[in-house]
Amino acid sequence: MKIIIPMAGIGKRMRPHTLTVPKPLIKIAGKPIVFRLVEDISKICKDTIEEIAFIVGDFGKEVESQLLDIADSIGSKGKIYYQEEALGTAHAVLCAGNSLEGEVVVAFADTLFKADFTLDRTKDSIIWVHKVENPQNFGVVKTNEKNIITGFYEKPKDFISDLAIIGIYYFKDGKNLRNELQYLIDNNICKGGEYQLTDALENMKNKNILFSTGQVKEWLDCGNKDATVYTNQRILELNRQERLINTSLKTTNSVIIDPCYIGQNVIIKSSVIGPYVSVSDNTIIENSIITNSIIQSHSKLKNVNIDNSMIGSYVEYNLKYNQVSIGDYTILG
Repeated sequence: MKIIIPMAGIGKRMRPHTLTVPKPLIKIAGKPIVFRLVEDISKICKDTIEEIAFIVGDFGKEVESQLLDIADSIGSKGKIYYQEEALGTAHAVLCAGNSLEGEVVVAFADTLFKADFTLDRTKDSIIWVHKVENPQNFGVVKTNEKNIITGFYEKPKDFISDLAIIGIYYFKDGKNLRNELQYLIDNNICKGGEYQLTDALENMKNKNILFSTGQVKEWLDCGNKDATVYTNQRILELNRQERLINTSLKTTNSVIIDPCYIGQNVIIKSSVIGPYVSVSDNTIIENSIITNSIIQSHSKLKNVNIDNSMIGSYVEYNLKYNQVSIGDYTILG
């Protein structure tokens, strides 16, 4: 089994955080988004993940090293591919063409999910979906009575289905996918200058490859600040039985309201933290009230009262706005 993870996008909707960190490496409850994605997929596969192929932009060697370490942490071999131009989802996946053989899971790196099933590897292909209230904003599928996909539709203006594709796919033979992706490129089949994965899937369906649907219990998006803060909340809630507060925490006259994640060497003075707060390593918080927020590492917060906020690493913040989104290496107040 191989996992293909396209993650070359620049993450405009998550700025300013993605100005210094690729979106999939932003930490939620102490772990990068892409690390949590890999863990979730490995749980449903119930098998050794032979290779994880990361498709990146010009992120630098330090980021690539982090990705290889993530693969190594689950006993897999990491491989780096590059997408130099943003030419759509089909083009992104094809950048890892050499890894598209045998059993493959393709997973886009801005989504997490919760599921309680094991991958059915007897299927030709599985596309995971989730019911949504606004299907016009998503790629959706239509199915028959056997949950076999009969059509793919990209952001339909009129209602066709409320089953949105969440961005995770299983292929019993990745070579079939690679051939169809290459066909799109060779014949310049694109929309608005972008090659769409759904066009390749439609071609595969027309060649009698059966696409089954898999439904997840919960779909957690990390596309923008508000969605990521909510995902952090749900991750903390779902893992509240685990010990998420490092024993190195030093507190004075403070209250921690679970569930919270607190990393190594954090200092909290005269503050109320939680619920649903993640604080990464070496951060200092003083005389503050913080709820439902993500604070990254090596930051210093004093006299703040925030909710539904994201604060990056190496931030110094001493103002009283209620909701903030502050990128790395920022000084305010």
